[in-house]
Amino acid sequence: MNDAIQVEVDDGIGTITLNRPDRLNVIDIPTLDELIAALGKLATDSQARVIVLAGAGRVFCAGADQREMIPRDSAEWEKIVDHYLDPVRAICSLEKPVIARLHGDTVGGGLGLAMAGDFRIAAAGIRLGAPFVPIGLAGCDMSAGYFLPRLVGLGRATDLMMSGRLIDAEEAERIGLVTRVVPADQLDETVDKLARRLADGPPRALAYTKKAIRRSLDYTMEGEFDYEIFAQVQCLQSEDHREGLAAFREKRKPVFTGK
Repeated sequence: MNDAIQVEVDDGIGTITLNRPDRLNVIDIPTLDELIAALGKLATDSQARVIVLAGAGRVFCAGADQREMIPRDSAEWEKIVDHYLDPVRAICSLEKPVIARLHGDTVGGGLGLAMAGDFRIAAAGIRLGAPFVPIGLAGCDMSAGYFLPRLVGLGRATDLMMSGRLIDAEEAERIGLVTRVVPADQLDETVDKLARRLADGPPRALAYTKKAIRRSLDYTMEGEFDYEIFAQVQCLQSEDHREGLAAFREKRKPVFTGK
């Protein structure tokens, strides 16, 4: 890893920070590769039970680095555009909760990364959007075509993707694009509190829950019911379930181990 991506694990919470503040944390191909490696590292780190995505400086992420947009042939572009989706795939496949900490503007590919997360906690007054069409690109870039209609509905997704307009955090919360909006000076406390709650939770139950939510976007009702049955049977046999019941009965905080 070099300084473009910083990784830290502290007391069960893994933090990945985009660290190109002088470039508004735009993602070039080397940074992309580092980000994918960081996600892979935390995926297998048993000490990281929840992951926070953050950005250094005044924005979360301004998307892909426009210096990468040089003339290339179709085959090369296809490979690169597909590669830019790899961190989104990695975030979605992680068996750990992912929180996007949005302290500043979150646009383009930055929005794609945030939407891939399980929670989006935004500071009041920031802007979010997918401004691809205004620069002659399809509005469905870096997962926007998949996540936006599912998060905000077809009509609002059409508006955002075709107009390319930016919206403020308050509108984003109102339409379901972000989970919660808080004053900027409360952002760290809010993210830390949520991350702590998730890190202290039962890892296996959270992993099954995340997978059930993701599957439900594309599976039939019966297909989802089949998975719910499987997941709950696994959890019912777990030590964490027995610990949770014991803690409830004894009126104490549970200590989950993932077993």
